Amino acid sequence: MRGRFIAFEGCEGAGKSTQMRLLSEKMTSAGIPHILTREPGGSHISEAIRRIILDGKNGDMTDECEALLYAAARAQHLADTVVPALERGETVLCDRYIFSSFAYQGYGRGLSLSFLKEINAFAAENYMPDLTLFLDIPSSHAFARKHGADPHDRMEQAGEAFHRRVYEGYKALLREYPHAIAAVDCSGTKYETSAKIAALLQSRGLFGG
Repeated sequence: MRGRFIAFEGCEGAGKSTQMRLLSEKMTSAGIPHILTREPGGSHISEAIRRIILDGKNGDMTDECEALLYAAARAQHLADTVVPALERGETVLCDRYIFSSFAYQGYGRGLSLSFLKEINAFAAENYMPDLTLFLDIPSSHAFARKHGADPHDRMEQAGEAFHRRVYEGYKALLREYPHAIAAVDCSGTKYETSAKIAALLQSRGLFGG
């Protein structure tokens, strides 16, 4: 039986990595086989592409090049990591996936959503997550949690207005894809948020009994 695919989305500093780790601990306790992975990255070639995308020295990268690199990293990540795990019947917990491209390169950079859907067609047509969890916290609050932007991360250095557009983009995607994306209020403690995620996944039949 094919495994489950759960993606985590949110602004920089929303707590995706923390929530994935806490969910992983719950799954391990429940005896659920799973992997944790990320985008861009998650495999050798995709990690190499990640370094190019996020390198602060690449400030002159065009928006189109950025979007195509994300799509290329995604295709390789699927082939190397995600699909094999799903075929083994494992649950895949992924830090970012296709809706990041729509929010960041679409609403943030201003690229056409039709262009983004076209270059991500392989992922969208064959391997959409069973559920995408959007950790709902405004970008300004999220950055405050992580004590500001990473000076070496090109995406984090894109500016306050850019990240505000990204957050509003996620809210628009929630309205456009109500059955594919679920918002999780993460204004409380990390453990309160973790409990909300577990309850949501259980209600969708993706975790627990």
